[in-house]
Amino acid sequence: MQRTQIIGTGAYAPDKVVTNADLEKIVETSDAWITERTGIRERRMAADGEQTSDMAVKAAQRALEMSGTRAEDLDLIVVGTVTPDMPLPSCAAIVQAKLGAKKAFAFDVLAACAGSLYALSVADQFIRTGAVKRALIVGVELLTRIVDWEDRNSCVLFGDGAGAMVLGPSADGERGILSTHLHTDGTLAGILHIPGGGSVHPQSHEVVDRKLDKVHMSGKDVYKVAVRALPEAVQEALAHNGMTAKDVTHVIAHQANLRIIESVMSRLELPLERCWLNIDRYGNTSSASVPTTLDEANRAGRLKEGDVIAMMAIGAGMAWGSALVRW
Repeated sequence: MQRTQIIGTGAYAPDKVVTNADLEKIVETSDAWITERTGIRERRMAADGEQTSDMAVKAAQRALEMSGTRAEDLDLIVVGTVTPDMPLPSCAAIVQAKLGAKKAFAFDVLAACAGSLYALSVADQFIRTGAVKRALIVGVELLTRIVDWEDRNSCVLFGDGAGAMVLGPSADGERGILSTHLHTDGTLAGILHIPGGGSVHPQSHEVVDRKLDKVHMSGKDVYKVAVRALPEAVQEALAHNGMTAKDVTHVIAHQANLRIIESVMSRLELPLERCWLNIDRYGNTSSASVPTTLDEANRAGRLKEGDVIAMMAIGAGMAWGSALVRW
């Protein structure tokens, strides 16, 4: 089967910047406390009236432009998000309409912070089999509308944004996505979830009053899982392709917490300099994080032909995964 190549990347971040100093005014916290524990200094917030699909479209247009692909030539759109415009239809369907990608079939995947990697893996299968020639992957989140702004442990973490990738068949058999590896452990669902708004706690005044429609997280438990699962996933990808960590040129990591990234890089015995970092400027943008980070590194000229790139992400579910790409 043919390999899948990433032929275009794009990203979008809202204009409004929310600094740690801004958060000091609304919740009991401090710039020093947030920076020391997370590495985050600021994050972006969507404008009033700005929708998740709006951000997705802007990132997608930039990726399409880089790849030289017209929206009407797309065969597939997969959007990773936990914050769609509405419960029904999918965010991907709305993105398809706004882009004018009339022939593309479109759907969402819900894997939280690992959403874009899950979407990448799904699209990769379609392209490898020849069923799809051009695919658009978008990771997008509008998290500032689903966090509890009175919970200092969670509201300081999240920001809004979107990242996109355009995929196509590789013209060079040595380049492209080498493999993807996905994992889920549903027994850990309770450490990071939004308990209200579904069939367990249908939307009601009580759900809103108890803030069950907001993110609930046990940060310590998430940290413990992440620092174990992420290096294992990367090692799995490397072993699958007969490589070791020494073969990795760059790491594109989900930007959840600087401490997590540092721990994972240490366990992989890789210098932190090989991992592109932007958590200080954007915070945790969930499924948008990996494609946004990839786009930044790409547009900065950091990625060279033949480079081996390891991607990794973990999110609610718990869901996590890795991908290995030869650029």
